[in-house]
Amino acid sequence: MTHSQEQTLGPVGVPDPVDGTVSPPGMGRVATASFIGTVIEFYDFGIYGTAAALVFPEVFFPALGPAAGITASFAALGVAFVARPFGSLLFGHFGDRLGRKKTLIATMLLMGLSTILVGCMPTADQIGVAAPVLIVMLRVLQGLAAGGEFAGAVLFSSEHAPKGKRGFWAMFPNFGGGGAITLANLTFLLTTLFMSDDTFITWGWRVPFLASFLLVIVGLWIRLRIDETPVFKNQVARSGPSRLPFFEALKHQPRQVLLATGTVMIGFALTYIGGTYLVSYGTTVLKLPRAFVLSMAMVGGITISIGVVLGAVLSDRIGRRWVIVGAASVAVVWALVLFPLLDLGSRGVFAIGVPVTLFLSGIATGPQGAFLSELFHTRYRYTAAGLSYSLAGMLGGGVPPLIAPSIIDSFGSFSFGCILAGVCLISLICVLAVGETRQLDLDRATVDPVA
Repeated sequence: MTHSQEQTLGPVGVPDPVDGTVSPPGMGRVATASFIGTVIEFYDFGIYGTAAALVFPEVFFPALGPAAGITASFAALGVAFVARPFGSLLFGHFGDRLGRKKTLIATMLLMGLSTILVGCMPTADQIGVAAPVLIVMLRVLQGLAAGGEFAGAVLFSSEHAPKGKRGFWAMFPNFGGGGAITLANLTFLLTTLFMSDDTFITWGWRVPFLASFLLVIVGLWIRLRIDETPVFKNQVARSGPSRLPFFEALKHQPRQVLLATGTVMIGFALTYIGGTYLVSYGTTVLKLPRAFVLSMAMVGGITISIGVVLGAVLSDRIGRRWVIVGAASVAVVWALVLFPLLDLGSRGVFAIGVPVTLFLSGIATGPQGAFLSELFHTRYRYTAAGLSYSLAGMLGGGVPPLIAPSIIDSFGSFSFGCILAGVCLISLICVLAVGETRQLDLDRATVDPVA
């Protein structure tokens, strides 16, 4: 079935009330398959980030002391971001050669099993220095899986979707990210409310990690029931799969890989500052109650989901470029005022700061699934989109939370706000340089230049 044939399925599709675009049958199942995979990915990353802020310094890095323990915990978080580009190359290679479906099943299994093993991990008091070493190794496996998961999930949705609603359908992987933030903080909030601090530190923190098992079972059941994307099938039938997708991507579209990396950084930076680092900042620096901080992070997960939907729908109307430009422009200013506001120490201000940060992240992230899919040729799309996304995650999501404690301790919180604003500015410049992608056809036989 070709891309043009997909759009003739009007009698059994769902017409859009605004533009009349018809979605092919089965798009709900495709979207669910993409959604559940990134729920698992972001849930697993999210619960580690929350645990790194609340308990891992004491459980796995007690010998370093409180400040250095937090830095070490977030350094282990950053290890997964370093591993992500390698996961993108590994799973992208197989995704471009063997197909999206088989590869996505593999990434889900690896991510889920790694997270469950974190929940089973002995503490430093039990096995000494081996505990943090093993945690880092599991974080590497999580990073490899995450590097292959998101791009595949995005392509799975976008390569099934009709052109006029590609932004909407391709946003479901990012929508899963917002749901995961809410779910991750909810599980930690429940353990906080129903356990004493001693119980939570002794074994309660393990519950969210072990609960990942249920998500993996559901995700596998859904993904096994979905067919391969028609766009990938067309590519294989037309000219066969790429033998070396990474080298083809670097040969034909190296500029787009770099600009896409810069464009996507803003979503990672705002998400991991708003959804992860501010949990630590709120409890350790502002001395706010843990239950309140987790509640606000959970609300932030809801607002990022709202932002993702809004950004995706708008991108189908006005284009991917201008939605990201608008979000990045506001985020530059917001980053400069965020920490001076938070440092007032007010619960009300914190209750605004976290959700607004994550809402801006959602707006910027909403169009990114379609944007990455449209930017690259089918022969190496999985590899190129995954590499761009993972590099952005390493630079935008891994580095800021890692350097935030030392920067704030040495130079003050406003200095870190300036760094965050700089990341948002880089994304603004890059998306302006890339140009609009909404008009491009995913099932194209040649590489289209992008202004």
